[in-house]
Amino acid sequence: MSNNLPSIKIERPLYEYQKLREDLNYEKTKKPYKFCKNVTCKKIITSTIPAIGWIPKYEKTFVLGDLAAGFTIAVMHIPQGMAYALLANLPPVNGIYMAIFPVLMYFFLGTSKHASIGTFSIAAVMTGKAVLEYSDSETSPSQVAAILTLAVATIQLIMCFLRLGIVSTLLSDVLVNAFTAATACQIVVTQVKDLIGLTIPKVSGNFLAIRTLMKIFENIGDFNVAATLISVISIAILVVSNEYLKPIIAKRTTIPIPSELFVVVLGVLTSQYIDLPNKYHIKTVGHIPSGLPEPSLPPISLFPSVALDGLSLAIVCYVTSMSIELILAHKANYEIDPNQELMAMGVSNVVGSLFSCMPISASLSRSTVQLVVGGKTQIVSIFSASILIVTLLSIGPFFEPLPRSVLASIIVVALKGMLMQMKQIITFWKLSKVDSTVWIGTFLTVVFVGSEIGLLVGISLSLCSVFILSLKPDTSLLGNVPNTDLYLDIDRFKKAKEINGIKIFHYCGGINFATKNMFRDELYKMIDLNAQKELLLRAKLKKLQEQFEKNKDGKLTEKMNRNESKINKCIKYLIVDFSSVTYLDPSGAEMLRSEFNNFKKLDISFYIAGCSDRVYNTFERCGLISKDENYLRIFSSIHDAVQCALFNLGAEENQAEKSNKIEEMELAELV
Repeated sequence: MSNNLPSIKIERPLYEYQKLREDLNYEKTKKPYKFCKNVTCKKIITSTIPAIGWIPKYEKTFVLGDLAAGFTIAVMHIPQGMAYALLANLPPVNGIYMAIFPVLMYFFLGTSKHASIGTFSIAAVMTGKAVLEYSDSETSPSQVAAILTLAVATIQLIMCFLRLGIVSTLLSDVLVNAFTAATACQIVVTQVKDLIGLTIPKVSGNFLAIRTLMKIFENIGDFNVAATLISVISIAILVVSNEYLKPIIAKRTTIPIPSELFVVVLGVLTSQYIDLPNKYHIKTVGHIPSGLPEPSLPPISLFPSVALDGLSLAIVCYVTSMSIELILAHKANYEIDPNQELMAMGVSNVVGSLFSCMPISASLSRSTVQLVVGGKTQIVSIFSASILIVTLLSIGPFFEPLPRSVLASIIVVALKGMLMQMKQIITFWKLSKVDSTVWIGTFLTVVFVGSEIGLLVGISLSLCSVFILSLKPDTSLLGNVPNTDLYLDIDRFKKAKEINGIKIFHYCGGINFATKNMFRDELYKMIDLNAQKELLLRAKLKKLQEQFEKNKDGKLTEKMNRNESKINKCIKYLIVDFSSVTYLDPSGAEMLRSEFNNFKKLDISFYIAGCSDRVYNTFERCGLISKDENYLRIFSSIHDAVQCALFNLGAEENQAEKSNKIEEMELAELV
């Protein structure tokens, strides 16, 4: 097929970079000063409250889809909210509050049409750690969760003000994968006690999983058979529904089976009619107040204590939500504003803190269902919240007899996807040993130490991996494919040949204070240049020439010719390919100046080819560019540099031939 492709023939002048700028009317771009330019009151309001912009454009055809999605999401919120509130060591009703008050604020401020905001397993377990640590006789668990939520809100709003939406890039896919998988393991360990109806002392602080397992094994003889049986039945129903029934029904309808709600209702009815708490000592959800809570300020005095926990939670919740929202936005073809999302989550958490909520995040399972069922806009949140308000006002106490083992079963089954992420370590290991090191380090630290420290370790390892990879630049020697302007790695492309007297060194990466010595070492290694040997050889030749001028000795002429032939095999022109150099700092530029002078002493011309405009500007600022021969020559491409070198080599050969003829004539006259 390649034989049918047309050939390319181009005629143009040979360009040094400065000449290229002059001939093609180069002009530095000026970034416009945008602050307060063309900004109207309407734009400020609609950008701050996006709902004002899209609500007037809402189409009536969306109502049925949004209503169906709202009902489905409300049904999912009830069991998930109660289960994750239990995971956070909070009253189960708090999880339902999270699906109402913060969600209503996100409706006005958020930019995602399909994000289902509310409880999230990882946020719940991180909140639960803080609740155990700071709650006491004076401060209730709900108050600790509320002040933690306020801390998260404060941090997210500060990040929004500083426009730090880019912070989501700090957490790589590898890190997030390891963190979520490890947190899932930690959650499963914390749920074992409820799955088997065991009562153990509360465990808080670091090494939570290990200490919890130790307590479980110490008290394993006291497990409750009835609670264990309830857990087994609940898990079996959920697994059969998720693995077998849901895929079959999904082929016929988009409305999913509310298996979690079914298990909850079944657990409530069984507990109520068999009287499980009294007959079999089953722990239940307990009192659920009917109606809506009154807003109250959290204990501000506790803010400094939970600030560090709030920082890690703010980042985790934001990054998780952004990851989910970007996936859904890509599927539905619309845009997400990262900084506006920070504001939306921050304000939503402020409101949530007034109603004893823990920090909110988007849920992948609920958000995916919202999209699949037919939800088109965030009106889904209004419908969902309305249904939940009616539920709390009317049938809230109905859930009081629910066994805690049922909620623990829901949590464990819901974590299957996160637990299965552990298998991806095999893929990461095959693709990159550096990435797999980040995964293993993050996973082990989260599981055996704690979520916050694990997150910090993961971020540190990720940044270190980036730094290490930047210190391993890609270098090669390039050769020319005959009769073309292609220059390829001579080790990989056997038809690419080096040009006599010319070495072309390719470098990929940044050249800065940390990598400048590596650049120099790689350069000398690749071109196989022994500077000391070259200097001695040229000094010897110069001395012979001086003696010849005095004595006109034939033996000296012979020695000169031998040394000259050795030097002719050496490099005359060194071309450094800068097309893949991403950054050059003043330290790197100073190193290049020094190397330019060193090669000049060796009578080797040092050319740079194909640098970016940004790098060229650094050369200018550092005073390395001038029309004077004592400065660097920079060409627009490798081919331009090679053609210039070949032209100069031809001129040098002609001059050498003339000199040889003159010497021969002088020797003939002497004879």
